[in-house]
Amino acid sequence: MRYAPVILTGGAGSRLWPVSREYYPKPLLPMFGDNTLLQETLLRLDGLGGLTAPLLVCNEEHRFLVAEQVQSLDRTADAIILEPEGRNTAPALTLAALTLAEQDPATLMVVMPADHVIADRDAFLAAVDRGSRHAEAGELVTFGIVADRPETGYGYIRRGDELAAGTHRVAEFVEKPDRATAEGYLDSGEYYWNSGIFLMRTDRWLEEIGSHRPDILDACRQALAGNGRDSDFLRLDKAAFLDCPSDSIDYAVMEKTGRAAVVPLEAGWSDVGCWSSIWDVSERDGDGNVMRGDVLTHDVNNSLVMAESRCVAAVGVDDVIVVETADAVLVTDRKRCQEVKQIVSQLKDTQREEHRFHRRVYRPWGDYEGIDNGDRYQVKRLTVKPGAQLSLQMHHHRAEHWVVVSGTARVTRGDEVFLLSENESTYIPIGVRHRLENPGTIPLEIIEVQSGSYLGEDDIVRFEDIYDRCES
Repeated sequence: MRYAPVILTGGAGSRLWPVSREYYPKPLLPMFGDNTLLQETLLRLDGLGGLTAPLLVCNEEHRFLVAEQVQSLDRTADAIILEPEGRNTAPALTLAALTLAEQDPATLMVVMPADHVIADRDAFLAAVDRGSRHAEAGELVTFGIVADRPETGYGYIRRGDELAAGTHRVAEFVEKPDRATAEGYLDSGEYYWNSGIFLMRTDRWLEEIGSHRPDILDACRQALAGNGRDSDFLRLDKAAFLDCPSDSIDYAVMEKTGRAAVVPLEAGWSDVGCWSSIWDVSERDGDGNVMRGDVLTHDVNNSLVMAESRCVAAVGVDDVIVVETADAVLVTDRKRCQEVKQIVSQLKDTQREEHRFHRRVYRPWGDYEGIDNGDRYQVKRLTVKPGAQLSLQMHHHRAEHWVVVSGTARVTRGDEVFLLSENESTYIPIGVRHRLENPGTIPLEIIEVQSGSYLGEDDIVRFEDIYDRCES
């Protein structure tokens, strides 16, 4: 039996703002320990016989972050499929299935979102093993989480006739219920939470998506027909993929097929959908609190308080969420944390950047962090990895001063190429082509002072780029 992990890394995790943001979303974050949620997902099937290299589907903007996290585990991806824009889970799975079908159409795909927590890996592997015989027989298997409370934030699966011990036909999928309905579901014992995790044969998914949503299948085929392989990355034909309809696995196929099966799963699962779920699955102290970072409390109960960059103190509050980052602080009632997405909507509507970027922004060559800004100037700290380089670029509206703090910089400025060492500096005038490189073996740290009439990140014209970003 051949298992292919298919990991879907889309989604911005807006309800986990300000930690999760559009350009560094929750799958890439270490929410519980040293590994990120994506890395824990990559490790989840270890020990399963017949396991192939994982296939990941991610937004093109996250490609280097995803690749770096795979490599840091000393793993190699079968492919990282790059979506120009998200089109929900049904197209993402279809792209993965079409890619895997070229190798072995009978491969069993274990389809996992990259941002879930499963505490009991052995229980999960046992459920996969139990579902595999049904998946091999052509069933589209999903895993239903055994509910322990009347949760209104999840969709549910009602089980039907028993196919075998521990496996049932799916009777129906139901939307997120109100409280009274959720209590009825729990009392009946016939309903599971919908996990969004699936197990199915590659060719069977292609048959079903072709039957129920041939428009999605055709669009994905066209997008892959114009693909280009670049190392681990599999690029799509952008125009063809943008024509693809957006739909979920459930809506496109699972609610329509007559071959859906559900395997119950009790493995400490959470979709980590909002801050209360972080509190739910974290170890709490004697007062019911979860505290991370430099946190001080007095008479605080059943709360989550996180500090990223400074001391945070709380006094005399219960059932609250307090999350501090370098550029934002969130305070919410723990029971209303689903509404954090409303704050993200306000940030978008007012064209602010805090929903997109952290103060530290990661790039394939390293990262930069905003230090100060004002009228017609801003200051950043750049860290360039050994051997890495920025694109050959120019700016229409800003000039830049670079000061080397540590390491050695190779600078291209117009027709000049020269080295700068610690405490040396240079000036890049407006409109001059330039590039920054780190030829050394230690990280290069630069203080960059920008000045000009417009300092936005979209004032970059790229001429050459080893990371293939010249169109952005």
